[in-house]
Amino acid sequence: MISDTIAAIATAPGEGGIGIIRVSGQDSWSIVDKFFKVKKGVPLIERTSHTINYGHFNNEQGQVIDECLVSVMRGPKTFTGEDVVEINCHGSYLALQQILKVLLVNGIRLAEAGEFSKRAFLNGRIDLAQAESIIDIIRAKTEDGLHFAINQLQGVLSKEIESMRKKLLGLLAIFEANIDFPEEDVPPINYTHVKDTIVPIIKEVDKLLATWDEGKIYREGLKTVIIGRPNVGKSSLLNLLVKDERAIVTDIPGTTRDVIEEIINIGGIPLRIIDTAGIRKAMDEVEKIGVEKSISLIDNADLILYVIDATLPLSNDDEAIFQRIATKNVVFLLNKIDLPQNHDTIKEVNSLAATKPIIKISAKEKLGIEKLTNTIKDLVYSGKARISEHPTITNSRHYAALKQANQHLHGIIEGVEGNLPVDFLSIDLTSSYEKFGEVTGSTVGEDVIDQIFSEFCIGK
Repeated sequence: MISDTIAAIATAPGEGGIGIIRVSGQDSWSIVDKFFKVKKGVPLIERTSHTINYGHFNNEQGQVIDECLVSVMRGPKTFTGEDVVEINCHGSYLALQQILKVLLVNGIRLAEAGEFSKRAFLNGRIDLAQAESIIDIIRAKTEDGLHFAINQLQGVLSKEIESMRKKLLGLLAIFEANIDFPEEDVPPINYTHVKDTIVPIIKEVDKLLATWDEGKIYREGLKTVIIGRPNVGKSSLLNLLVKDERAIVTDIPGTTRDVIEEIINIGGIPLRIIDTAGIRKAMDEVEKIGVEKSISLIDNADLILYVIDATLPLSNDDEAIFQRIATKNVVFLLNKIDLPQNHDTIKEVNSLAATKPIIKISAKEKLGIEKLTNTIKDLVYSGKARISEHPTITNSRHYAALKQANQHLHGIIEGVEGNLPVDFLSIDLTSSYEKFGEVTGSTVGEDVIDQIFSEFCIGK
């Protein structure tokens, strides 16, 4: 498989100004050369590496498919580490398909999802953490999310991991020498030195793990659910935040029956904002299903925007909602402040909400929205700088591996303090070393590698 020459369309489907077909492998230059005719000068296969060449791509009958610019690059100084050709033609779906078809019937096979990035990893051009950052760059919803992904692609996290692995490897060498050559003149293990090496690593891992709550938000988005009774203004708020008429708004209670989800950018934070059916005793089976979905979303939300009609008294439905969200991250929104307000409602909310943020808004008149966005930013950042150059964990796989590595590191400290034999300490030391290696791909299994790259798009 790794010796095959592969090709795929690298640009998004549909019409566009430019379309790109990427080819990688030992036969990429020679096969493309058969069908690409350089306008002037020597054939493509004789061209200098890392050059762009103008000409026409022909089919097998010699008919011109399209005029193209073809980039040729010799390995190992390419993304995949192999010989690479990139065919830039017009962004016509038909032209791209015809060129790709010619390649596929002449010794090149269609690339699998993520196979170009997988080859870059297997050929040592990037490690696994860097490879995973590529998909994060593609999916980034905000500038801050893009920043974290670029940092990871540049190896900020990988360098930190490898630095810790190097220290563990030094200890492993000493441990193995004591275990394998007990009769040789090998100095005994200095447990103080072991502890002095491991404790700073634990602190560094703790620092990395502490970035997870914030990091996953930038990768996956802050799951934000808008809840409340029917007709309190939930859909109006959604439309205002997404700056589009995304949800139907009427004066009829129960208009929203299903979940509506959008991604918005609040101060660099990607919010997966979800409008839900109004929570009340359902009037029919369809509304009942919508209410059940709303309740399930509350339980899994990162943030809840609880909209309350400030002109009406609270009801039994409100009391049930209050009990449901008592331990959640909630922002209370007293809506319709452009109308005469019910002072008992405002007083009760202030009492029941306790230390939770309470904001007066008018979704109709666009009042209080700036305060709402600032409150959301404060909740996420919690006084921290928005962007840190320190490595940030944004990937659940990395978090799980580091969590397990940390458990083994603590096991080493417990073993040292309990004066356990080197054989026992070596088990945790080896395990922690391997868990760190899972982040960068040094010790990860082939099945995990295949799973990771299967999530990539074809052509990447």
